[in-house]
This record gives sequence, C-alpha cells and structure tokens, in this order.
Amino acid sequence: MENEILELKDLYDTIIEDIRNRLEDFRSGFLKMNNDSLFAELCFCTLTPQSKAKSCWKSVEHLRDTGLLYRAGKETLSRSITGVRFHNNKSAYIEANRRLFYSMDFKRFILENISDVRKLRKWLVTNIKGYSFKEAGHFLRNIGYGSEIAILDRHILKNMVIYGVISEIPKSINERTYLELERKLLEFSKKTRIPPDHLDILFWYKQTGEIFK
Repeated sequence: MENEILELKDLYDTIIEDIRNRLEDFRSGFLKMNNDSLFAELCFCTLTPQSKAKSCWKSVEHLRDTGLLYRAGKETLSRSITGVRFHNNKSAYIEANRRLFYSMDFKRFILENISDVRKLRKWLVTNIKGYSFKEAGHFLRNIGYGSEIAILDRHILKNMVIYGVISEIPKSINERTYLELERKLLEFSKKTRIPPDHLDILFWYKQTGEIFK
C-alpha cells in the first residue's frame, strides 16, 4: 500500500501546478460570474449524478446558449437535455431551483455564508432540489470553496478502496455515512499532504488523464 501511495504522490507532484491553476480558475471565475452563469453551474451539478460530466456540461451549454435554461418548463427542458440519465426528474429540479435561485441574491448569499462551508453545504442539500452532500460539495468546489470538504462520488470512493481508506464501497450512503467517509478521506488527505479538493482532481486525472470540472 505504501508503494501505491508513493506513486500517487509522484503523480500529484507532476500535475500540482495544473491543479492549483484549475482551482484558482474556479475561485476567480465565481467572483466574475453574473447570476445566469452561476445558475448554469448550479444546474451542471444537478445533472451530474450517474451521468458523464462532459455530457452534462454540453447539455447545460446548449440550454444556456438557447436561453432555455432560464425560461423553459420542465417538459421542454427534458426534451432538450441529451446524454443525461434521469433527465425528466432533473428537468423538474432545474425548474424548481430556478424559482428559488432568482427569488434571492444567490451569489451574495453564498459570499455571506461561505465562512462556514459545512453549514452552507447543508443549506444547499436542504434547499436545492436534486442535491445530496456530493452535489453540494461539487458545486462549492466548482466555485472555489471545496478545500475543507469531500466530493464522494464513485471515482473517489473507488480510490478510497484502492488506497486502503475504506474496505469497500457502501451499498447506500446516508448523511451519517457520508460524513464518516468524509472524515476518513480528510485523514487520508492529511496523511498524504494532498488537500481534499486536490485529491478529487487528482483521482479524476488518474482515471481519465485530464482535468475537468
């Protein structure tokens, strides 16, 4: 196991600057975002469960560029989303989240509450349709505030098994299980001296050979 961890750290050393630059892009991009761009990011993370990230982003770009993201009902949204699983449910989530998002100054709300990122994550899970702790963490990472939390999707969990952080992937993950898994990943992060948000991108790169969202 120690050899595998050393190999992971060696890989990390080769792409650490790329990871830093990507995370800085997330943070600086968020600060420049208008409400419509921020809503598009919120929707991207709504689409990603059990679907390929690139297909989800392609659908968001199409909806954004045609204006459908900001005005279409769930039926039209559903017909316009391609390559995404459970697109009917996710279209309903987008429509519901749009009403909440544009009823408030969402960006200001994020900035006013980001000092307690776990509390903000919990708010997102409670109030954003289709968001679990994973999607909320993904959104926060993609706007530059994921350094203290984990995004426990399948590729992270798979690597947690590979590196001995857990013995197996749980069949189901409720809030209590998620937070316990997160605690273990944060311990691994501390042990390897690879920050949690860096680990997520590193594992993705290890699996795909590229850095994405």
